[in-house]
Amino acid sequence: MDKLLIGNKEFSSRLITGTGKFSNFNLISPMLEKSSSQMITVALRRVDLTGKTENILEYIPKNIQLLPNTSGARTAEEAIKIARIARAAGCGDFIKIEIINDMKYLMPDNEETIKATEVLAKEGFIVMPYINPDLIVAKKLEKSGASAIMPLGAPIGSNRGLLTKPMIEILVENSSLPIIVDAGIGKPSHACEAMEMGVSAVLVDTAIATSPDPVAMGEAFKEAVQAGRRAYLAKCSKVSKEAVASSPLTGFLRD
Repeated sequence: MDKLLIGNKEFSSRLITGTGKFSNFNLISPMLEKSSSQMITVALRRVDLTGKTENILEYIPKNIQLLPNTSGARTAEEAIKIARIARAAGCGDFIKIEIINDMKYLMPDNEETIKATEVLAKEGFIVMPYINPDLIVAKKLEKSGASAIMPLGAPIGSNRGLLTKPMIEILVENSSLPIIVDAGIGKPSHACEAMEMGVSAVLVDTAIATSPDPVAMGEAFKEAVQAGRRAYLAKCSKVSKEAVASSPLTGFLRD
């Protein structure tokens, strides 16, 4: 299958996974193997730099690309600081910008995200900003040096699927950067649907990590992502407006 290019690195898998919800770190490695995921997110606050407590990095194979995120940051300044600490700690140049100061719905702050992206991209980071899907914001991030755009499909941890699908479709059609759906994907079918739309990849954390069998669920998501990508490349058909208008069911629903 075709490769995914983010920054200066090529990936054969289009499934990015996360560590945020794992209750048993011993399941991370076998999940990565079965899912074929080559990139995994990790919050810096879960990385013990002192060596006094359990370090989550010890459970992630060395061949897996780390994607530190700035979880906990509420401003651009805080996100920049976290990114620099992650790099100094040996986590590499990839960084997921996550700036949230809305504690009720956990919506990302797009304005602060643009500020952080501009600074970190100039410092050589491969910046992958998490945003509320907005074409104007995506264009500004592209100019600021982002390496990918990560719009939410639904609120974090909600597992509600692609509630923002129309907005994501606009990003796919109008952005030159990889579009990676992040947050909200709760089932393999959601991931398949996203890939059929033409997104470059999906990030799945909660749906895998909180499953009774994260290893099997990781494999299920791998297969869904691959199926969705194949369908997109094969140019799977879309329902035309004319077909919807002429359907007998349309009139029934209107009545």
